[in-house]
Amino acid sequence: MASIPPTLQTLIDELSRLPGVGKKSAQRMALHLLRQPREKSQTLADALLAVKDRLSLCRRCFNIAEGDQCPICSDARRDPQTICVVEQSSDILPLEKSGAFRGLYHVLGGVLSPLDHQGSDDLRLAELIGRVKDENVREVIVATNPTTEGEATALLIAQVLKPTGARVTRIARGVPVGSDLEFADEATLSRALEGRGEI
Repeated sequence: MASIPPTLQTLIDELSRLPGVGKKSAQRMALHLLRQPREKSQTLADALLAVKDRLSLCRRCFNIAEGDQCPICSDARRDPQTICVVEQSSDILPLEKSGAFRGLYHVLGGVLSPLDHQGSDDLRLAELIGRVKDENVREVIVATNPTTEGEATALLIAQVLKPTGARVTRIARGVPVGSDLEFADEATLSRALEGRGEI
């Protein structure tokens, strides 16, 4: 088998580090990029750098933002008294596509995971409690993934929010156990939000 030039191999190695991209897919992507005109490669490189230079976390909900607040938090048509708590920013997009939720979000930044040395102090729980108190939130919908860690995190959220008086609900079981929200279809997520229950 012919040897791959080191520069191309470096690109393949970097692409294969992306989630869901294996060595074969990375090799196909690298060869595709190699065949493209320089301008297209430059556009891709500029887009990658712009993401690192211009995007940050929303100071209110910790979603991805270009500026102080994300587009959802700065939308006056959203219901500020309902917050949906998710593990990561990537969980927001499928919930938004379902069209079933018109409130605000709160991104925890993970879940309780003793094996990964991630405890309650590593999550944005203090910020969530502060928002619920300061913004007179009526309901907090917990939309963590239906895994052991997600369930444990949901119970912790219900426990820490109990003194605030806000209603804490959990999305219904329309989402298959062991799966991630980002892979669920819009109809399933819509039913899960509509069938949420108290924790």
